[in-house]
Amino acid sequence: MADSEQSLARGDSAPDFALPGTDGRTWRYADAAGPNGLVVMFICNHCPYVKAVVDRIVRDARALRELGVGAVAISSNDAATYREDSFENMQAFARQHGFDFPYLYDEPQDIARAYGAVCTPEFFGFDRDRVLKYRGRLDASGRQPAAAGAKRELFAAMKQVAETGRAPDAQTASTGCSIKWKLE
Repeated sequence: MADSEQSLARGDSAPDFALPGTDGRTWRYADAAGPNGLVVMFICNHCPYVKAVVDRIVRDARALRELGVGAVAISSNDAATYREDSFENMQAFARQHGFDFPYLYDEPQDIARAYGAVCTPEFFGFDRDRVLKYRGRLDASGRQPAAAGAKRELFAAMKQVAETGRAPDAQTASTGCSIKWKLE
């Protein structure tokens, strides 16, 4: 389990990262951020919660980019234990789902710990000054198909951040599979 003392809270600054991407590049926070902020998502390939929402993640990342908010996905799972989450499988997963944002591998799990990520999927939304404004879920669907007219919570929050610099007070924590930590 991640050290809860290191968990980011609203108002905290984004930790930097330098992680390999499925596209062959090494990505840093500044490389992925848009002029109005960045969404950092912790996901993985095998999680049924991620699989249920991955197409909506891609949709919302595209829509947020139009508002000047970048997106980056990070997998921190122990691929030695969960082979489906290997770097090679991450590359295939990104292609299969049409990721047009960086998908990064946090093999040492340092970035997941720095952010205090606990599950997949989990979303951290930062403003243009790298200040955490949103930590929560994509929407209320969990592992189910989204209901007609379901509120796009992450998108709405980050749209508000891009336009006003403020996030909604009401934020609901993500639900999903736990990060698969390496045994120490």
